[in-house]
Amino acid sequence: MTDADFHPPDTEAPITDLEHVTVENDDAPNECAIFPRDASEDVLTTTWISAHEGSFVALESIR
Repeated sequence: MTDADFHPPDTEAPITDLEHVTVENDDAPNECAIFPRDASEDVLTTTWISAHEGSFVALESIR
């Protein structure tokens, strides 16, 4: 499957609800971790996105 083969659903409902947490590090930049809200503990170990401080912004500043 390629990007050209992907067709989003006609509904505007989100496919997956996401949750996020900010991880405040003492000796490194803070991180924002984003993960599926209903993920099991086992799934959370491999299904998440991490962004370091400076690479993410508040949603309100983009609108």
